[in-house]
Amino acid sequence: MATLGRRFRQATGQAEAGGETVKWRIKPKSSKAKPRLHLVAGSGIALKHLTLRWGSKLLARFAPYRRKPAILSVKIGDSMPEIALQQSRPVSIQDRNVRQATVANGRFEIRLSRDPAEIAAAQALRYKVFYEEMNAQPTPAMAVARRDFDQFDGLCDHLLVLDNARPPNERVVGTYRLMRQAVAERHGGFYSASEYDLGPLLRRVSSTGGLLELGRSCVHPDYRTNATIQLLWRGIAGYMADHGISYMFGCASLPGTDPEQLALPLSYMHHHHLAPEALRVAALPDRYVPMNRLQPEEISLRRAVQALPPLIKAYLRLGAFVGDGAVVDLQFGTTDVFILLPVERIGEKYISHFEREEARQLSA
Repeated sequence: MATLGRRFRQATGQAEAGGETVKWRIKPKSSKAKPRLHLVAGSGIALKHLTLRWGSKLLARFAPYRRKPAILSVKIGDSMPEIALQQSRPVSIQDRNVRQATVANGRFEIRLSRDPAEIAAAQALRYKVFYEEMNAQPTPAMAVARRDFDQFDGLCDHLLVLDNARPPNERVVGTYRLMRQAVAERHGGFYSASEYDLGPLLRRVSSTGGLLELGRSCVHPDYRTNATIQLLWRGIAGYMADHGISYMFGCASLPGTDPEQLALPLSYMHHHHLAPEALRVAALPDRYVPMNRLQPEEISLRRAVQALPPLIKAYLRLGAFVGDGAVVDLQFGTTDVFILLPVERIGEKYISHFEREEARQLSA
């Protein structure tokens, strides 16, 4: 498939996806205006395939035409995951937004779940990573159960990566917790509201319901590879497309509770990635820790980026912003920053990534 940018400079075009065809045409609104993209034909499955490959900006333009939901199926080889698509099916009658994907080779699986046993397995993985590996402080109940849990677990969708070659109670090797705006509004708000004033963000998107909070992300130590991370992000991409998400956000952590020791990465994020004022969420006054601890000329960009945890670094590379102020979390032994990721910026990054990849392959 040719690059998205090259194809969309053509007046008309089509692409194969999942055995189906998407056709489009470009119609200028006027001689001076930018041309508009119009869908001629295409199914929901084909559009989802293009979205996952080329980014969410494409789906945003085609959103009124989606007719059928689809979900990921994945194959793991020696290289990056290969994407296939199947029509999704509901896991339960109670919530038809919880969908399940099958796996081509039968070993690795990426899917949503609200099954209590699978959520317990995800909580056990979180306990292993947060409390045993990272030395967070569990409550007495958590220590007895050897699981990380709170009141939000029963409200959220849980995105799981499973290795079906492992024993049944150890198959969850990666997880993210996802909370949509509609769910948060029915149950008292987002988890992040305990650290940040979400008012600016809620006012900006209150009419669309397009917010998604990401949290409790972790991967088993033996599976911390690009392939596993890509699986999680492919799953998130499909979830965003299914639910019309326009902004993702959440609290991301730097290890340690002394902001002075974290002055370099905190100041770098403040000076180079601060959210626009209209979207600038700030830490609650009683928890606010200034991030602007060094002047711009005192910051070594190379050292600052190296000091960032991999997850925060990945968010920033995708185009994320940070909020105003950090928060020290003594239970987890971390310093948290607010991450805001507009979906349209992910689309731009995806497009650039795949154009570079195709150029590399053609020159090889």
